[in-house]
Amino acid sequence: MDSINQNQEEINHADLHGAEATEKIRELVEKANTCFFCTKASAGNSGGVRPMSVQKIDEAGHLWFLSAVDSYKNRELATDPAVDLYFQSSAYSGFLHLNGEAVISTDKAMIEELWEPIVKTWFTEGVTDPRITVIEVIPKRGYYWDTKHGIAVAGIKMLIGAALGKTMDDSIEGNLVP
Repeated sequence: MDSINQNQEEINHADLHGAEATEKIRELVEKANTCFFCTKASAGNSGGVRPMSVQKIDEAGHLWFLSAVDSYKNRELATDPAVDLYFQSSAYSGFLHLNGEAVISTDKAMIEELWEPIVKTWFTEGVTDPRITVIEVIPKRGYYWDTKHGIAVAGIKMLIGAALGKTMDDSIEGNLVP
């Protein structure tokens, strides 16, 4: 059976490396802002999977999270720092999977930088709560699925393609190596 990709009239695969990969990661993470944060080890009932909000993504493409020192997540990361992060920025595009390594710290300056008032829900003593840790995830590689020209153009191309009986898919996907 032939792949649907053989029906494509446009290029729909682009692997990105270095600065291009980092920029694509930043773009998709900033749109999604939340992810499924998956650890390899599993200490709790979640199977090592939980939703997390990204507090920051820096210029190098490193992702920053706040977490409790006594959480299953931190315990799992102490066993194995390898993580998988899964993002979805909209119902139809902006999908991202990252493999990376997590580093836990108690850097007070970074905690203050990442602090938002809503975080007090989990850290009731505020920004100085002794349970707060910072998790930095350093992406090693990833894969993305997105549109080339945005949701509106992708939708128009799909409608025209359906009317003409042609594959006019505006999608783009590929490997990411920061």
